[in-house]
Amino acid sequence: MPIRTSEPPATAPPMPLWSPSLVDRLKDEARRLEFQASGVARLAELPPFGDGLLAFLGQGHHGDMHWMSDTAERRRHPQSLWTEAKSAVVLAMAYPSESDPLEALAQADHGTIALYAKRRDYHDVVKGRLKHLAQWIARTTGSAVKVFVDTAPLMEKPLAAAAGLGWQGKHTNLVSRQLGSWFHLGVILTEAELPADPPAADHCGTCRRCLDICPTAAFPAPYQLDARRCISYLTIEHKGPIPRSFRRAIGNRIFGCDDCLAVCPWNKFAIAARDQRLETRIEADNPPLAELLVLDDQAFRSRFAGTPVRRAGRDRFLRNVLIAAGNARDTSLRPAVTSLLDDDSPLVRGMAIWALASLASEDEVRQERTRRLPVEQDADVIREWREAVPP
Repeated sequence: MPIRTSEPPATAPPMPLWSPSLVDRLKDEARRLEFQASGVARLAELPPFGDGLLAFLGQGHHGDMHWMSDTAERRRHPQSLWTEAKSAVVLAMAYPSESDPLEALAQADHGTIALYAKRRDYHDVVKGRLKHLAQWIARTTGSAVKVFVDTAPLMEKPLAAAAGLGWQGKHTNLVSRQLGSWFHLGVILTEAELPADPPAADHCGTCRRCLDICPTAAFPAPYQLDARRCISYLTIEHKGPIPRSFRRAIGNRIFGCDDCLAVCPWNKFAIAARDQRLETRIEADNPPLAELLVLDDQAFRSRFAGTPVRRAGRDRFLRNVLIAAGNARDTSLRPAVTSLLDDDSPLVRGMAIWALASLASEDEVRQERTRRLPVEQDADVIREWREAVPP
């Protein structure tokens, strides 16, 4: 719901809504709340954002993220969400790493978790700060406001580019000359007519590092993403078995993928996050696979409480961990993998079969199949048993 206030402005005399000095004060308040960048876009001046989205959807590149197609028309312009909104204030909160996240890919016996997911859920952290800033805007301008953090049909990245925070790079993510690739976005829509910042220009140039490093070739062309091939989509959004053609390429990535972000040369300008609530949590910092393979639902929820990882659920997470276990080729993981052949979840059982086939001999896999296949009822699991080793 919009936030309205009848309180007088924070300082007197009241300032006109179009005053640039008001925006300067707003940005000072944003910095006080530990947002590292902010910008304003006037909604009436924005072109519809939906052309690229409709092309993305038309090619089926969204996979089974049906919520994107269901809300496509509403995403075409921010005023589709709120007709009375006049301006968008877009904020960025940094979460960079002190080390190269790609180094963890060499630790095959550990699972690699995307940088943002090792921390407290950004939805909670960013939204809390946004609400404080929104209240300041409402109090100062007397105008209604609404806050958004990646949960409404609002296209934050093109809106952030229009507000001057950065540009959508060839990997389709937002890049900032000041923050690199490591930051979260939040948006405040308001009825106040604020002066706009100039939109950001594209500074990718001829660089294509983000495209070339992708393990699954998820970019059919610069500035285009096929989510169905993206490891972040496969390990987080995709609900079913991960296609066999991508399992080796996933390596030890058990929740998300940072590869295309990590190689961006603009990261040399990234600043350290100051909000302690966005510091890496030890229990989520690329943990050993052996610890993860034994997690039941309660233990999973406890270990990853408050982080984005918990939203995936134990079964999808264990699916990813089992793929990493198979890629690790570490036979010490075999007992834990074998025990998951009898898991209640068909998703877990199916990936345990694939992992076992990487850790045991063909004869040993056949023996396990002989014991379990006759009583298996799930079609996907049956398919995994049949494809695990030749008859």
